[in-house]
Amino acid sequence: MDVLTRVPVREQEPAVRAANFEEVCLGYNEEEAMAEAARCLNCKNAQCMKGCPVSINIPGFIAEVKEGNFEAAYHVISESSALPAVCGRVCPQETQCEGKCIRGIKGEPVAIGKLERFVADWAREHGIKPKKAEKLNGHKVAVIGSGPAGLTCAGDLAKLGYDVTIFEALHQAGGVLVYGIPEFRLPKQKVVAAEVENVKALGVKIETNVVIGKSVTIDELMDNEGFEAVFIGSGAGLPRFMGIPGEQAMGVFSANEFLTRNNLMKAFLDNYDTPIKAGKKVIVVGGGNVAMDAARTARRLDAEVHIVYRRGEEELPARKEEVHHAKEEGIIFDLLQNPTELLVDENGCVKGAKVIKMELGEPDASGRRSPVEIPGSEYEIEADTVIMSLGTSPNPLISSTTKGLDINRRKCIIAQEETGATSKEGVYAGGDAVTGAATVILAMGAGKAAAKGIHEYLSNK
Repeated sequence: MDVLTRVPVREQEPAVRAANFEEVCLGYNEEEAMAEAARCLNCKNAQCMKGCPVSINIPGFIAEVKEGNFEAAYHVISESSALPAVCGRVCPQETQCEGKCIRGIKGEPVAIGKLERFVADWAREHGIKPKKAEKLNGHKVAVIGSGPAGLTCAGDLAKLGYDVTIFEALHQAGGVLVYGIPEFRLPKQKVVAAEVENVKALGVKIETNVVIGKSVTIDELMDNEGFEAVFIGSGAGLPRFMGIPGEQAMGVFSANEFLTRNNLMKAFLDNYDTPIKAGKKVIVVGGGNVAMDAARTARRLDAEVHIVYRRGEEELPARKEEVHHAKEEGIIFDLLQNPTELLVDENGCVKGAKVIKMELGEPDASGRRSPVEIPGSEYEIEADTVIMSLGTSPNPLISSTTKGLDINRRKCIIAQEETGATSKEGVYAGGDAVTGAATVILAMGAGKAAAKGIHEYLSNK
C-alpha cells in the first residue's frame, strides 16, 4: 500500500446518481477503514485536533480503528461530538482537521472525515449508544432549536447531569440537517434521525411545533417553567434577496424554501402533497454549499441547471468536493456573471434573467477580489425557475420578544465566543443565530462552548 495516497472511497456513478436522491458517497467498509487508519502518523502534537472546532481526539479514535476496535473508537469520538455521522459527511474537513494533517505535507492527508463517518455508521448498525450521565444534578436548562448547535449543547449538558428540554419550531427535529441539506448528502432517516435519537438517549427531551417568541417567550420559560438557563440555537432561516426587478415573479425561490420543500416536506416524491415547481431550465444565483445543494436537487428533478456566480472558480465558497460532484452531474457554471434583472412573462411567471459579465478588480477589505461589471456585456438567459442562494440572516422573532437581548445591525444575537453568554443573564446563544449562516461544525463548536459556559454559570450560581 502507498502510504502517501488515501484509500479511495466508493461513490455512485454520476449518470446514475443525477437521477436519484440516494447518498452519493458510499463510505468505507471495515477493511478499507483499517487500511486508511494505518496511514495516520499518530503525531504526539496532533495538528489535526487544532483544526477541529469540537476538539475530537482524532489520533485516539484513528488508533482504535487501525486495530479494529470500532466500538472503542466510537466512544472516543462521542466524548467530544454529538453528531459524528453528520460531521463525517458534511464538515469541510479539507480546511479543518485534514487541512492541518502532517501526512498531507508530502502526500494526501488522512481521510479523517470518512473514518469518522465509518465509525459512526458502524456504531449505529451495531446498536452502540453514547454513555449517559449516572444521575441528574437538579438543574433545568432550555435549548431553542434542534439543529447542530442545539443538539450539541443539549448533549453536552445532559452528559453533565442537567435536565434538558429542546424546543423546536418545526414538526421534525434536526434543524438545518433536515430542512437544508439534501438527502443525497445527508440521509434523513438513516443518519439524522438516528443522531437525534442518540441525543435523546442521553436523557434530552425534545418538544416540536413550539415557536419561541410566539408559543412561549424566553422570559416565560425562565419565570414560569423553572428553566435556570436558556441556550438559543435557532439558526438563520431568513433568506436574502438581491433587490433587482422581477424578483417577486412566480417561479423565483429562495434556496431555503426550495430545499425545505424538498428535504423536509419530500416534494421530490410524487406521493407527497408538497409540490415544487422545478422547471425545465433553472438558474441558481450564488456559489456556496447551499447553492450547490439547490442546483444538484434541481438537477435530480430533471432540469438543466446553471449556477450564476459573480466571481471566478477559485473564489467559489463551496467545498471543492461539492463543486466537483456538481460538475460531474452536468451542472453548468456561468462564472464571473451576475443577474441585473429577472424577466417576467404576461402571467407574472419568471421567463429568464438579464445577466452582466464581470471581471475581478482589486481585493476588498476581506482580501477577496471585488467583482466589477463590464459595461455593455449584458445578455439574456432563458429560465422558468430562479433560485436565490445569497445567504440568510436570523429571524428577528426571538430577539424582538426578549427584553434585554442585544443584537447587531445584521439582527444577529451578540454573544461571547468563549462562553456563548449574551447581554441577558442566564441566556446563551451560538451558531447561525449569532454568526449568520456558517457551517454545521462551527455551530457545533458554539453549542459546545455554550454548554461549558452554562455549566460554569449554574455551578457558581
